[in-house]
Amino acid sequence: MLENPSVPAPAHWCGIEDFLRSRDAADLSHPGGTLLEHLIRVRQRLADWGASHEIQVAGLCHAAYGTDGFARSLVGLGDRPVLAALVGERAEALVYLYASCDRTATYPRLGGGRRPVFRDRFTGTDHDPATEDLRAFLEITAANELDVFEHNREPANRHGAGLRLVLEPVRHLLSAGAWEAVRRGPGSRGPAA
Repeated sequence: MLENPSVPAPAHWCGIEDFLRSRDAADLSHPGGTLLEHLIRVRQRLADWGASHEIQVAGLCHAAYGTDGFARSLVGLGDRPVLAALVGERAEALVYLYASCDRTATYPRLGGGRRPVFRDRFTGTDHDPATEDLRAFLEITAANELDVFEHNREPANRHGAGLRLVLEPVRHLLSAGAWEAVRRGPGSRGPAA
């Protein structure tokens, strides 16, 4: 059997998980257990949807710099080169894109027949991400939010329908598995069997 080069060896995943653990991800409470458990589930969901290695790694590390919805960071922005050395420049750039998203400014700009303009919450600047970066951002967003919703009914009840409304205008940029999971809501991972 040939190895799939887009699927890293288990030691690679363990190394990244060990790094996250060394930054207290296994000690931070998060819906469904710890932050590390959440990050691992997000990566697995992305793998289930057929995401590339870089997107899976970015999903595993998506909260490294904190997010607009989870303020605690594991790595300071000054340590971006440290994370890039561990996960690769492309995956680190996707982690930064995800973490830097000012959701209040960016989410309303998704869809509507125009390219979305992202607001960087760290710098306050606007930018237009490349299509492949936008696709990765949307996949990670879907995987992250669905996992949170599955493990915490309160945000699921408050924001579950909103996730679909935010992503529906850009669903053509999502993988089939991701869009189907969003369409079906929390608890789904892809097309119905």
